[in-house]
Amino acid sequence: MDYFDPVLLARIQFAFTVSFHIIFPAFTIGLASYLMVLEGLWLKTGEVKFRDLYKFWVKIFAVAFGMGVVSGVVMSYQFGTNWSMFSDKTSNVLGPLLGYEVLTAFFLEASFLGIMLFGWGRVSKKMHFVSTCIVAIGTLISAFWILSANSWMQTPQGYEILADGRLSPTSWLEIIFNPSFPYRFVHMITGAYLTTAFVVGGVGAFYLLKKKYEIHAKTMLKMATLLIFFAVPFQIYVGDLHGLNSLKYQPEKVAAMEGIWETEKPAALRIFAIPNQKEEKNLYEVTIPKLASIILTHSEDGEVRGLKSFAPGTIPPVVWVFWSFRIMVGIGLLMLFVGIASAVQYYRKKLFTTTWLKKLWVMMVPSGFIAILAGWFVTEIGRQPYTVYGVLKTMKSVTPAIIGPQVAWSLLAFVLIYVFVFGAGMYYMVSMIRKGLIVTKSDEQMYKHSKQAYVIESTKGR
Repeated sequence: MDYFDPVLLARIQFAFTVSFHIIFPAFTIGLASYLMVLEGLWLKTGEVKFRDLYKFWVKIFAVAFGMGVVSGVVMSYQFGTNWSMFSDKTSNVLGPLLGYEVLTAFFLEASFLGIMLFGWGRVSKKMHFVSTCIVAIGTLISAFWILSANSWMQTPQGYEILADGRLSPTSWLEIIFNPSFPYRFVHMITGAYLTTAFVVGGVGAFYLLKKKYEIHAKTMLKMATLLIFFAVPFQIYVGDLHGLNSLKYQPEKVAAMEGIWETEKPAALRIFAIPNQKEEKNLYEVTIPKLASIILTHSEDGEVRGLKSFAPGTIPPVVWVFWSFRIMVGIGLLMLFVGIASAVQYYRKKLFTTTWLKKLWVMMVPSGFIAILAGWFVTEIGRQPYTVYGVLKTMKSVTPAIIGPQVAWSLLAFVLIYVFVFGAGMYYMVSMIRKGLIVTKSDEQMYKHSKQAYVIESTKGR
C-alpha cells in the first residue's frame, strides 16, 4: 500500500475538512429555526422564559455560525489545489450553483445577522424578529443550493459533454432538481432539526439533573420532545424513499450498504457482518431472511443485485459504507425510542422527574452529529470511484501535478490547526452551556411565585 498515494491523501484531506465543516451547519440550520420559534413565542405570549432562552442560545448560534463559515472557506481552496481537474470539468455546472448560494443565502444571512446578534434593544421588536426569520430562511436557502450541487454529483442530468471533456448545462431545472435532490434535501434538513433538538433537549435534561433553571429546562425538554416525536418517524419515512431512489440510480451503493455480494431473490438483511472486499464475501454474518427485499423493494421476493454483478472497478469501499449505514440507522432507532419514551412519560406527567430518561437525553446530545456524519460517509464513499457518478472518476479529478508528501504535510497541518482552533470554539460553547442562562433575581421570583408573571407588561428587551 502506497501511504503517499496523492489521490487517497487528497480524499482524506477533503473528507477531514468537510466532516469538520458539516457539524456546524447541521447545528445552525436547526438552531436558527429554533431561535425564530422562541422569539415568535415571546412576542406572542410575553413569557420571559422564551426571551431568556433566545438570549442564551443566540450566543451559541453566533459561535457555531462563525466556525461554520471559516471551515467552509477552506474547502473552496482545496478545489483549486487538490481537485483542479474536477473544478475544470464541472465548473460550468457547479460554479453557478455555488454562486447562487452566495448571492441568495450568504449575502442574506450576512446582511441580517448583525441585527439579529447586536440589534436587541436597538431596533424595534418586530424588526428584530424579522431579522431572525430571514437568517433562519437564509440557512435553508444555503442548504438548498449546496444539496442541489452535491445531489447533481450523485445523479447527474441536464448536461452535455463538450469536445474538450468539460460538462456544459443544457437544462438548469434538470440540474437543480435532479432525481436525488428532493429526498436528500428533506433528509438533511430533518436531520439538522433533529440534531438541534437533541442538543437543546439534552441541555434541558442536564439542567434538570443539576436542579438549575428548571422553568427554562422544562421548556427546552418539552419542545425537543414534541419535535422528535413527530420528526423521527418522518425522517425514517424520508430515508426509505431516499433508499428506493438510491436503488434506482446508484445500485452499487445500496449493495454496499447491505453487504450483498451475490444477487439475491429474496434478499436477506445483514444485521452484522464484516465485509471482505478482497475475497468478495462477508465474515460472521447475522441475517434476517427476506427483510432486505421488503425494505428495498417493498416485496417479500424482490430481487436485489449483488456487488459481483457490477463491472470491476465500480464498487465502492464496502466496509466503510456498510458500517456507516448501520451507525446511522442504529442512532435513528435509538432516537425513535427516546421520542416515544419521552412522549409517554410526558403524558404520564413524569418526563421531568424520570432520572434515567434525563440521563439518556444528556447522552444523546452528540447523536445527531454522529448520524449526520455517518450518513455523509455513506453518501460520499458510496459514490466512489466517481466524483460525478458514472461521468467523472476520482482518478481523473485530482490535480495532475499533485505530490503525495505535500498533501500529507498539509493534511497534518489541517489536523493540528483544526483541533486547536475548532476545539477551542467547541470548548467555549460547552463552557457557555455549563455557565448557564443569565436570569435576574426579579425574574426568578416571578418564575417561583406567579404563573401569570411569565407575561410581563412591557416586553422591552434588556
